[in-house]
Amino acid sequence: MEFIDQQAELQQLVHDILKEARQQGADQAEVSVSAEEGLGVSVRKGELENVEFNQDRGFGITLQFGQRRGTASTTDSSPQAIQETVIAAKNIARFTEDDPYCGLADAELMPQQAVDLDMYHPWELSADDAQLLAAECESVGLDVDPRIANSDGAQVSTQQGIRVYGNSHGFVGSYASTRHSLSCVLIGEDGNGMQRDYWYTVARSADELDSAAHVGREAGERTIARLAPSKAPTGSFPIMLAPQLAAGLIGHLLGAISGGAQYRKASFLLGSVGQQVLPTWLSLQESPLLPRSLGGAYFDGDGVATRSNRFVDAGILRSYVLSSYAARKLELVTTANAGGVHNLALLGPSVSRDELLRELGTGLYICELMGQGVNGVTGDYSRGAAGFWVEDGEIAHPVDEFTIAGNLRDMLTNIVRMGDDFDLRSNVRAPSLLLAPMTVAGES
Repeated sequence: MEFIDQQAELQQLVHDILKEARQQGADQAEVSVSAEEGLGVSVRKGELENVEFNQDRGFGITLQFGQRRGTASTTDSSPQAIQETVIAAKNIARFTEDDPYCGLADAELMPQQAVDLDMYHPWELSADDAQLLAAECESVGLDVDPRIANSDGAQVSTQQGIRVYGNSHGFVGSYASTRHSLSCVLIGEDGNGMQRDYWYTVARSADELDSAAHVGREAGERTIARLAPSKAPTGSFPIMLAPQLAAGLIGHLLGAISGGAQYRKASFLLGSVGQQVLPTWLSLQESPLLPRSLGGAYFDGDGVATRSNRFVDAGILRSYVLSSYAARKLELVTTANAGGVHNLALLGPSVSRDELLRELGTGLYICELMGQGVNGVTGDYSRGAAGFWVEDGEIAHPVDEFTIAGNLRDMLTNIVRMGDDFDLRSNVRAPSLLLAPMTVAGES
């Protein structure tokens, strides 16, 4: 049976589970199903290192009896296993406390019809062909420079997935998706020691991946650029974050405005709707219905139809990121974000990376952050970093073993400018960001 043919089977299983839940006396029920299948191949120093085939499916069943809720899961779809899992969820609910905020989202919030986001593009790739592709990628990277002394390997992955969600309102939704990737990690060495760097590409469709040669070359060039680092000076300097790190900074903002952080009162942006959290020229827009996007979905983890959301408009926080449960706790309305955001983009004027460096002038361009020194309650921020020292708007030399420190609220409101080099490989589509001076602890 072709993988995609499981979709109809899984939808029927969801109907059957919901029927069993009703027979067990549940007042409300919801079922989440995921199925995955894929291939992963890794090569190191031209030799095959690992071939992995995966095939998984799982069922999560949540039942509600009055204001008590129980959840159980299984990987077995046999009628007996399903019945036993439903009974297990029922028994768990018996021992939980009443929770007036639990329950399904309102029925009128469910999608009226399925939306095809064009996310399913299977890649007919054999293990042998995957090995050749990974080997080509690594070989190009190793040939970039004689100082590329070693490799942590190149990996090719192709995955297919099906997601089905149904509840006792009568809604059952599903969609299939694919995710393909190619990555390479290389190690450079000179008289000053060794450095490691990497590059990768990921897409829903294989024909949208960067070439193996491009990924290998990029990994090699990034590795060589980091050789012979010096210590950064201590002081206060402007900071430029590479796109992947900029996405992490925005991720801290999203964590702070999540419903869970708000109702637990564990956020440095507690009660901040209507307040400025970003510069006035910058907005955050969620677009869950973008075709072929990595973060696309037409319903969230509660079965609520997704929609565009502008969480931050001209620097002002307009809405928290809410699931149905968090919305009830806060006496608000869900934003269809049970499970997280979908395709969040930064909107505002942008400039080229070179222009951003020129505006930075003298300071630090950071490409790697280390450590866990972030306090989501106070916003205090202190992390180890590595990257490049910038002098008069041009990259001068690599630097490492320094720390940047500040407060997230200040960092976010003091974003000076953003680049046009948006990284579309994650749910947060961020470009390089230039921040006002921060405290840097480097050489004494």
